[in-house]
Amino acid sequence: MTDIVDSATRSRMMSGIKARETKPELLVRKALFASGFRYRLHRKDLPGRPDIVLPGRRVIIFVHGCFWHMHQGCRYFRMPASRKEFWEAKLTANAARDLSNIDALMLAGWRVLIVWECTTRSSILKKALPELLFNWIEGTSVIGEFGSGSLPP
Repeated sequence: MTDIVDSATRSRMMSGIKARETKPELLVRKALFASGFRYRLHRKDLPGRPDIVLPGRRVIIFVHGCFWHMHQGCRYFRMPASRKEFWEAKLTANAARDLSNIDALMLAGWRVLIVWECTTRSSILKKALPELLFNWIEGTSVIGEFGSGSLPP
């Protein structure tokens, strides 16, 4: 299967995708602030340069895009049909790096939460996000994940 746009247009589209200040990240930050939490952003001294850090609580929050971090089973992740070898290598490397960073953070005593982009796209989950975040941060779980198919009990 070929791409529906030419390579120059695709390149321009892909270069416009941001790594910071994304809509999902801003929604999570807004929910945290509304719940009374204060945080730091993109700490360079921590593995993976986490999106959100609550230093006093030793909590890290990664806001992952479902495509870029290969959210398996998610409707927003689909391996591209064009340049399949390139995308498989790139996305697999992203996922492996994520796991390595999470392991390093947990070994250093941090609790890690992953909030998937799909959580912020669902109107039901978006409304529940402040409470979900509050409960997880106040809880004792060492690692957690909020996504359309991976919500806590």
